[in-house]
Amino acid sequence: MFSLRKIISDAEANKIAVGHFNISDITALKAIFRAASELQLPVIIGVSEGERNFIGVRLAAALVKSFREGYDYPIFLNADHTYSLDEVKKAVQAGYDSVIFDGAKLPIDENIKRTKEVVEYVKSVNPDIVVEGEIGYIGTSSMILDAIPAGAVISGEGLTSPAEAALFVKETGVDMLAPA
Repeated sequence: MFSLRKIISDAEANKIAVGHFNISDITALKAIFRAASELQLPVIIGVSEGERNFIGVRLAAALVKSFREGYDYPIFLNADHTYSLDEVKKAVQAGYDSVIFDGAKLPIDENIKRTKEVVEYVKSVNPDIVVEGEIGYIGTSSMILDAIPAGAVISGEGLTSPAEAALFVKETGVDMLAPA
């Protein structure tokens, strides 16, 4: 039996990364699995709320589980960018290995409160599920650009300070943090 928590712990100890790739269909899942297995590396499959709505929360879990069990391979499923406790519950009940609660657009106090609720719920159901929280905001876009837009600037606004990151982790109990 493979444990995402153990894979992440080993990766951290060895100072290596574990690839996380989002899918929206079985073709992408097969390609990612094939590449990971050829390289003999564990892999995390991500499905955002939109992707889960398209594929189906339970179908995504069944597909990844079939690869893990059918090939005895360390492939894991992450509920990527999840915005509500209700959506977290759906992923947990379907058997996901990890969830990312994304409260980054919320004021920090509200983000801490909601993320802590997610952590408490997930740990009460299955303490092996990895919970990641998100803090700070850098925007979102799925557009492919040919060049950096005119007037685009990088500023510190919305970025996470070390003090904010430490407070967030301490107050919420998340396993991992995605800071902006």
